[in-house]
Amino acid sequence: MTRIKRGYIARRRRTKIRLFASSFRGAHSRLTRTITQQKIRALVSAHRDRDKQKRNFRRLWITRINAVIREREVSYSYSKFIHDLYKSQLLLNRKILAQIAISNRDCLYMISTEIRKEVDCK
Repeated sequence: MTRIKRGYIARRRRTKIRLFASSFRGAHSRLTRTITQQKIRALVSAHRDRDKQKRNFRRLWITRINAVIREREVSYSYSKFIHDLYKSQLLLNRKILAQIAISNRDCLYMISTEIRKEVDCK
């Protein structure tokens, strides 16, 4: 009986998985079965944490805007500021507002005072 050489497809699949897990520690980068389990786990975590990252950044932006707005005026809050933004139909997203709050606070104060004047006049 002649010797049968196996095909290359399964080996190619395993090496591809091994390349993905090459930075993992211990058996997670050496044993094929644990590599596949860890790959599934890693991809699930990455998918879940992409949404979590968006949430966390939104919370950070809101906190930064609120801190800068409350610094100047105690009675004025983030929610009132955003409400006045929508009333005056000024479309600035939270990311941009947070960047303005960090880099140029006076600009954010000017925006908030102009919005309050505009809303009070209506």
